[in-house]
Parts: sequence; C-alpha cells; structure tokens
Amino acid sequence: MSPGEFEQALRAKGACYHIHHPYHVAMYEGRASREQIQGWVANRFYYQLNIPLKDAAILANCPDRDTRREWVQRILDHDGAMGEEGGIEAWLRLAEAVGLDREQVLSQELVLPGVRFAVDAYVNFARRASWQEAASSSLTELFAPQIHQSRLDSWPQHYPWIDPAGYDYFRKRLKEARRDVDHGLRITLEHYRTREAQERMLNILQFKFDVLWSMLDAMSMAYELERPPYHTVTRERVWHRGIEL
Repeated sequence: MSPGEFEQALRAKGACYHIHHPYHVAMYEGRASREQIQGWVANRFYYQLNIPLKDAAILANCPDRDTRREWVQRILDHDGAMGEEGGIEAWLRLAEAVGLDREQVLSQELVLPGVRFAVDAYVNFARRASWQEAASSSLTELFAPQIHQSRLDSWPQHYPWIDPAGYDYFRKRLKEARRDVDHGLRITLEHYRTREAQERMLNILQFKFDVLWSMLDAMSMAYELERPPYHTVTRERVWHRGIEL
C-alpha cells in the first residue's frame, strides 16, 4: 500500500474501537448506573497505571535517541514531571469525583481478572516486540480524542452527581493524544513499507483493540449481568490482586 492507502487502512480499523462497545455506548447515552461508572473508573485505573510501564519498555528497546527524546514525554504525561501532576493523579481525582475511595482504587482490589489479564498481555507485548511494533500498537490513539470528547459532552448532562473537577484528565488528554498520534503515525508510516509488514501492523492494531474490548467485556459481566468472578460460590472479591509470573 502507498503511505496514504496504509493510513486509510489504519483509520478504517476505528470501526472496532471500544467507543462502540455496548458498555461505552451506555455510558455516553446516560444509561449507565453509578456502580457501572465506578466499576469502569476503578478498572481502567489499572490500564492507566501500566501505560508508563508500556512506554518504558518501548524506550528500553529503542536505540534511536531522537525517538526516545520524543517518546519519553508520554511517561511524563502520566507519571508527572517533578513538582507536576500527571495523568495517573488526575485519574485518581476522577475516581474520587465518582465517589470511590482513593486508597481502595490504589489497592487494585476492584480490578477484575479479565481486565488485569488484558492489560498485562499488552505490557508483555510491548516488552517482547520490536520497539517499532510496540510503538505502533499505541495508534488506537487515532480515535482517542473522539472518546474523550464524548465523555466531556455527555457525562455532565447525564451524571450530575459526578464532581466536574474529575473531568480534568479527559480535557488534558485531548491535546496530548493528538500530539502522540502525530508521532506514532510518523513512525508507523516510515517503518512498514511492504504489504506483509503492513498487514502485520494492522493485526497488531487489532490486538490492541482486542485488549480494550476485552476489558469492557469483563466489566459487562461484572456490572451489567451481575456475574463477577466466582459469583456462583461467593460475592466476595476473592480473585488475585496481581502476582509476578
């Protein structure tokens, strides 16, 4: 494919973006319960925590200094530079805004096994893949501004019980995501030149969509169908909270 055709093929994958998952549709249409909103925020926090680990893995595998200089900003965006608040802290304020306890969110006790497995698979992919492939997997950011804007447009209207201060993360990411897309797309269009390589990249992007979609599938089971893990034997959260494998 030409660079233009390849970019078009990448953008066409947006039909699989998790903004179309029924769980997300319910949230921006105002049909989500308080528990469903809180469950999403608590579980998505595990993804937010792992974004800097994913990006650090890309840096560790990347021999190009100019790329590292640009990519490292993603870690600072989430962890925060010295004396500055980052995206992880902003997400914790979102958690408090929806009525969650900060320490409980930090403990990760609410993170469902399906969410943990999906996120861990993504981080492990970034560690093992070439830095170009791992970097390109982040191109789900092509569609991120749309999903952040949908929350900013609909949540204040449908969920007046959420403290508006919690929306700072979404506002912040509107600008950051567009900047990150420019860099990630540049890497991708330069690296994948053969049809075989481009098809592999489209499959890698689908893997990332699978990660995001699977996270919401796990939340749907727990908070919509009321079938959390081990629901047939106990209502307690007996699932593991993370171990080194």
